[in-house]
Amino acid sequence: MPTARTNTHSNDRSKILDSIDPKDFVWAVPIMRAGYSGRGLVYLTIAGVSLWSIINGGEAEGTSDAMARLSGGWGAMVVGLIALGMLAYAIWRAVDCLWDLEAYGNGAKGMIARAGMLVTGAIHLAIGVLAVMLLIGMRAAASGGGGGGFLQQAMQNPAGRWALGIAGAGTIIAGGFYLYKAVAEKYLDHLKANHFTMHWNLLLKIGLGAQGVVVAIIGLLMIYAARSANSSQAGGMGSAFDWLQGQAHGRALVVALCLGLFGFAVFCFVNAAYRIVPKAREDGIETLGAKLKEKSQGLS
Repeated sequence: MPTARTNTHSNDRSKILDSIDPKDFVWAVPIMRAGYSGRGLVYLTIAGVSLWSIINGGEAEGTSDAMARLSGGWGAMVVGLIALGMLAYAIWRAVDCLWDLEAYGNGAKGMIARAGMLVTGAIHLAIGVLAVMLLIGMRAAASGGGGGGFLQQAMQNPAGRWALGIAGAGTIIAGGFYLYKAVAEKYLDHLKANHFTMHWNLLLKIGLGAQGVVVAIIGLLMIYAARSANSSQAGGMGSAFDWLQGQAHGRALVVALCLGLFGFAVFCFVNAAYRIVPKAREDGIETLGAKLKEKSQGLS
């Protein structure tokens, strides 16, 4: 039965792709490239600033703190590029959803996948807004990081705590999905097969898995904050680093996670360069998944 469902889904997708002209959707590719580049720059900044801080006796940094470190001189240019990249990524996710560029279709499963694109787009748009706030000098608002007035007020009533707990559960599921994609290598069919992707697949896998770990930890902290009615526990990446730092061998774990996030930055840059947009796919393009399968069959 699972095979039949898979084949049915594959056939539906093929029908969608057969009914369109890829040339009509090439305009979406530059948006995709800019979006994934901006996303990669965010994680490269977080991992780089965090490792530099740890080497110099400090602690790992969250998104807002890492960008605040770059708010002057050349750093301002980097933050500006991050802001533009996040805006492009948010636009890309919206365009990807509305035009169904992945050819998921209008079924229940496809609509869930497309809705997820809008959610991730909104999250990255928020990061872009944070970068803009830094650029115009609103550091105090941008570096609020953990609790914040809104969360503190929400914690004062059960409905707010339930909402945070549900959001935390959803975040854990998202982290688990990243881990699943890494372990099952679900990203392989979205990338072009070439010399780089063929030889650096392990790095891509580790990077995507590291992102899943960070997202899952953030979700756990959100649930903990909801249960304890303590908004200071409900943060982003900075809170995840703080929690990990407090565990046994925490410093080594944080360093390992930062290295993993470097891998995720590479994963984003590789997607920017080699990601296949199904509805804009050129003829004769071989996916990384197909090439690796062909290689494994040749060795067996």
